[in-house]
Amino acid sequence: MTTALISDLEWRGLISQTTDRDALLTDLNAGPISFYLGFDPTAPSLHLGNLVVLLVMRRFQLAGHRPIPLVGGATGLVGDPSGRNEERTLNATELVGEWVLRIRTQLEKFLDFHSEVNPAMMANNLDWTSSLSALEFLRDIGKHFSVNQMLAKDSVSTRLESGGISYTEFSYQVLQGFDFLELYRRHNCILQLGGSDQWGNIIAGLDLIRKSDSGTAHALTIPLMTKSDGSKFGKTATGTVWLDPEMTTPYAFYQFWLNTDDRDVEKYLKVFSFKSHEEIDRLSETVKTNPGAREAHRELAREVTALVHGADQATKVELAAKALFGQAELSELDEATLASALSQLPRTTIAAGSPIPTWIDLLVATGVVDSKSAARRIVNEGGGYLNNVKIAGDDFTPAKEDFLFGRFIVLRKGKRDLAAVELVI
Repeated sequence: MTTALISDLEWRGLISQTTDRDALLTDLNAGPISFYLGFDPTAPSLHLGNLVVLLVMRRFQLAGHRPIPLVGGATGLVGDPSGRNEERTLNATELVGEWVLRIRTQLEKFLDFHSEVNPAMMANNLDWTSSLSALEFLRDIGKHFSVNQMLAKDSVSTRLESGGISYTEFSYQVLQGFDFLELYRRHNCILQLGGSDQWGNIIAGLDLIRKSDSGTAHALTIPLMTKSDGSKFGKTATGTVWLDPEMTTPYAFYQFWLNTDDRDVEKYLKVFSFKSHEEIDRLSETVKTNPGAREAHRELAREVTALVHGADQATKVELAAKALFGQAELSELDEATLASALSQLPRTTIAAGSPIPTWIDLLVATGVVDSKSAARRIVNEGGGYLNNVKIAGDDFTPAKEDFLFGRFIVLRKGKRDLAAVELVI
């Protein structure tokens, strides 16, 4: 089972670095192990980069091992220098505490905390650092760290070259190493997972376990996700794609996956999908043989949206995506789903009680076209739609009953250019 797990991770491109692979396989095959993965509360929500490593954690649990998701109530107060060229702005203790609770709630969606065999166990490193004095920390933990080795870490050396690093962030790897030692002592945790940028911090923990307790443990890192076009994964024109539905709506989340570059679909299916190798190979082949159908894109968007937001939300936003382009009835959507979908479109508003402009004026106001003459030409060529109904003349003016839920109108130019109108009270 465990050999199959590691082979599956390799096939999916989810292993960047490991310590002794054979020794890791031996321990994994000897019986269920406890392993951990840390998440620092640097924002009120996890994002897609976190999801990459979190789903590896889920795969380990499905293979029979016990996950310990750690939310860094302590390390979140300090800040990890990895991947940064400047000092992080420190957040207030109370705010970090609020984010810890929100992230813990998110993690509960992806791991089984009630299994009778290998239930996940939540951890917070503030539990073992808050009562520790500075002198105790320096004497018992700090003495095991070599400054020369710490300076050689990529995250530190990069910062030194770019202008310097504070003692606070310099000490981050000591705190993370201490986490590994504490989980090793408390729960016999012998494996830490992390992104490839965490390799140096994880190795620091392995060294601490060896020096302090003469113990051995393992490290496994996951490659940082990249996009074929060179842009940053998990980002859109409007910013980061979050797992919190209030920060990134389920519709916007679904659209992110649906709009995946063809070159990235196979990679994303391997990383984010729990489909079989055979099904992923089949879907990947459809991208080459029938790209217009976008079957693989839809399967990817459907599965990841259901995983993060639930099957019911995935069904709703998929229906919304179809309805906006005339492939389903707008009347089948509930108000919240429609509002979520339209929030992503170019839009204009009309104050309640004011005259309703013509379709042409509304389209120009949304910015989809830059002139009335262009909008008029679209209508005359049969490419103007209101709520998926073709506009008959260039003087058409919507009526009050055309507003869906008394609030919204959907404008469409041709097959794919959408815009929204909202009646504001």
